Amino acid sequence: MQDTARILVVDDEKDHAEAASEALRRIGYHVDTVYTSADALDALEQGPYDVVVTDLKLDGADGLAILREARKQSSGTQVIVLTGYPTVNSAVEAMQAGALTYLEKGAGLNITELRTVVKKAVERSLATKPRRTGDTWHLEGVIGESPSMRRLTRLVRAVAPTTATILIEGESGTGKELIAQAIHAGSPRASKPFVALNCAALSEGILESELFGHEKGSFTGALSGRKGRFEYADAGTLFLDEVGDMPLSTQVKLLRVLEYGEVFRVGSNEPIKVDVRLVAATNRQLEELIRNERFREDLYFRLKVVTLCLPPLREHREDIPLLVAAFLDEFSRTHGRKISGITPRACDILMRYRWPGNIRELKNCIESMVVVSPGGVLDVDDIPLHVHSGTQLALAAPKTAVPEAGALAGMTIKDAERKLIRSTLEETGGNRAEAAKMLGIGERTLYRKLDEYGLR
Repeated sequence: MQDTARILVVDDEKDHAEAASEALRRIGYHVDTVYTSADALDALEQGPYDVVVTDLKLDGADGLAILREARKQSSGTQVIVLTGYPTVNSAVEAMQAGALTYLEKGAGLNITELRTVVKKAVERSLATKPRRTGDTWHLEGVIGESPSMRRLTRLVRAVAPTTATILIEGESGTGKELIAQAIHAGSPRASKPFVALNCAALSEGILESELFGHEKGSFTGALSGRKGRFEYADAGTLFLDEVGDMPLSTQVKLLRVLEYGEVFRVGSNEPIKVDVRLVAATNRQLEELIRNERFREDLYFRLKVVTLCLPPLREHREDIPLLVAAFLDEFSRTHGRKISGITPRACDILMRYRWPGNIRELKNCIESMVVVSPGGVLDVDDIPLHVHSGTQLALAAPKTAVPEAGALAGMTIKDAERKLIRSTLEETGGNRAEAAKMLGIGERTLYRKLDEYGLR
């Protein structure tokens, strides 16, 4: 991963610049070093860097100008700000401008801390690139670096070139169709059609017509003959989503297609040969459906030649920053918004939420934040309220301000939230700015909740 990352170090104190650069080169990164803001801007014009490490105070310009230019060149560039003169205001300004983090140089730079922060920055930056190789990977829009996602991608790469029928299991919103598309893209059938059909969205009669086609006059309204999805997907891949909702009578016909490679259009006795690679997906437990005689066991075993299990987002939260970076870049371009990043506080809240709707819900959340944000950098106040409510009790309030677990038993979420806010205000002596900081929410959000709960 490291040899693919380009890093720019900017510092007018040459000793500091060389020390930081050498520390990063020793662990395998490609590092360019410059000592003036003018040279930094020239370097950025030559092409985007994955990570920029810049001093806050430079000759002719401050590090924030470098930060803004780097983010302008590429929204995926991560910026780490260094300074020997730390203040709260400068730290806040750097974060609002899109800095990933803020490090003190002091008497000397902490090399271990720098390497750790740069490693995380590289991981975030690489998440926005269209393709990757080696340990860092990207499969047709599927993003992740966690162990569970790495295992998944190894399996996808192994099975994609084969003709095996595949069953994808996972909760709604985990990206089952993306995985199916990745399998198709990695197969010898990639130049042929990828055809998708949601089995839960159609009634039995319409589903059979969609799958197998129909002849003219085979039912009321059939004014002409029509190919089904199997015929359209001939020589390619057919993706059947929510296959657990397929009626039993249709399951029998699907089993025949898998066994004999031929379909019968509705209203016809003539078989039509098809060569289709089938990928099926479900968010239901098919074994339970079999026990309840709602799914055929023989079809189940034909579908699960290979089974891929997609983890819910709550089980690989470490991938959330990578997903956020990718979605932020996508929707900034889609909606024409100049959003350069997201603050660490906001990202932390997103990582604490359980995401019952999984990646789909996260994607919708980021699109909402991009649309409603006044611009610049996404922050806590841009996060939808339901996400705030879902993470309120897990936010980083001091232990002395958090009620005992027993005291929360039987409370509604709103009552518990009211109690948490009140106790935090008591802890800060009524200082609302400090309370908002301790709770991990924006001051505007706190003021709204003070009004809502009558705590002003």
